[in-house]
Amino acid sequence: MCVSVLLGACSGPPAGGGATSSGEPTAGGTLTYALTTDPLSFNPSGNNAGVDSWAVTRQLFDSLLFLDPDSKQLEPWLAQSWSSNADATAFTFRLREDATFSDGSTVSASDVKATFDDLVANKAKSPGTASAFTGYRTTDVVDPRTAVVRFSTPNAAFPVATASVMLGIVSRSTTIIPYDDRATGKGVIGSGPFVLQSYTKDVSTTLVRRPEYRWAPAAFDHSGAAHLSAIDFTVVPESAVRSGSLSAGSVDVISGVEPTAVGELESVGTVLTRSTPGYVNGVYFNASGPATADPAVRRGIAHAVDPTQIRDTAATDKFAVATSILSASTPGWADESSSFGFDPAAAGRDLDSAGWVAGPDGVRAKNGTRLSLKLIYMNSSAQTQSAVEVLQQQLRSVGVDLTLSGGSAPDFLAAWQSGDFDAAWIAGGASDADILRTVYGRNGTNFYKVEDPQLDDLLTRQLAAVDQGARFALLAQVQKRIADQYYQVPVYENTGIIATTTAVHGVVFGADSRLDLLVGAWKDPT
Repeated sequence: MCVSVLLGACSGPPAGGGATSSGEPTAGGTLTYALTTDPLSFNPSGNNAGVDSWAVTRQLFDSLLFLDPDSKQLEPWLAQSWSSNADATAFTFRLREDATFSDGSTVSASDVKATFDDLVANKAKSPGTASAFTGYRTTDVVDPRTAVVRFSTPNAAFPVATASVMLGIVSRSTTIIPYDDRATGKGVIGSGPFVLQSYTKDVSTTLVRRPEYRWAPAAFDHSGAAHLSAIDFTVVPESAVRSGSLSAGSVDVISGVEPTAVGELESVGTVLTRSTPGYVNGVYFNASGPATADPAVRRGIAHAVDPTQIRDTAATDKFAVATSILSASTPGWADESSSFGFDPAAAGRDLDSAGWVAGPDGVRAKNGTRLSLKLIYMNSSAQTQSAVEVLQQQLRSVGVDLTLSGGSAPDFLAAWQSGDFDAAWIAGGASDADILRTVYGRNGTNFYKVEDPQLDDLLTRQLAAVDQGARFALLAQVQKRIADQYYQVPVYENTGIIATTTAVHGVVFGADSRLDLLVGAWKDPT
């Protein structure tokens, strides 16, 4: 299997999708990669920074394990082996001997302990990593190469979590730096194939190759140092400018590709796509809202939504219409389409039964209060803007006045965390269905204020299921409960899209459908 660059003996596409070539890899050169936003943080667990931050930090920090995009199986990385006890409360990781940090020190079990202890200590500043450590007790250093991570309660999802960049291992010296001060990257030390050379906020970030790197996951079929000498990540906020820059050859790779630009970019380069695992684009209700606390209102809105129309307007058929809160590419996905379906008449009956009656202007009201709901969303792409505008029209047709409140990522996060919304339009990438525990669990972020002991019990029980079949059965029940209660309305799945020039090879998606390690990427000589 070839996940990265295609060598002469390989055939077929690399795992996760990637540009291919029949030639031998060329050493050297600088890859210019256009991002949509500034990376914001060079701390691997600084997850609120978003996808563009992870694209950069994935090159700087290795993980204990690697989740293969094709097989969805865990494979060695910094840990050459791992095991779980019978009740998923202890995980033993045996580290390889040759991995080093960029300062030359050996990656040790003490570094694993320092990284995980630090993440737990700073969980309030990194809510996306907090759920991975539910019930965390300690990490025992058995010897320099053996770490045992212990939990007070079962955590069967933990091994998959260790494959994410957010749980990337940093040196003990890094954890001494105050958490907020690490965002600039100063003094932050990882073991990845590149190191940070320079950073100009909102302009560019330059990484340079580590010549001593020798421990990429075996699936990449390239364990040595990166082919590229350097990577220049440049910030280009406007999607049309990014596409134009790629067409003109002034940049080599772009992310944040608008679906409408795919056809044009396919004519001048290579477009890589991969369905994104995790929770799908859709309407996520604040279950404590004045109107949305009522399941009948949520059900009525669900019946008013035509997901195919929204998908066709905002995206393309490369984005699958969703049938559950999880995308079909997520291990443990279950089809819940029977709970949904575009039916305006049923929507009207549901809203009538909840006491919301159409007023003179067509907007429903109850006890003198109009059915006016605030939808928050990140207005960072034309795709999202189109989607919420069509949604607004659909709900207006059944008497729901939807107020659109778009903002930047920080603005959205502030409103999301404060609860100042009736519904949110959002999607979230994740390689494990345990992300639903983060979204709705008692010990998760639960920004939607869902109080559901039955759902919480199912989310807790799936964490104790070491057997995959048993765990997937419980996750199916989780998805059914979410669908039955209409906590969320699925619309369409996300698809990762990256475009490259024809001279670029070995750019691939990880299992989370985000940019993976660029250790095997290379450029044709000019």
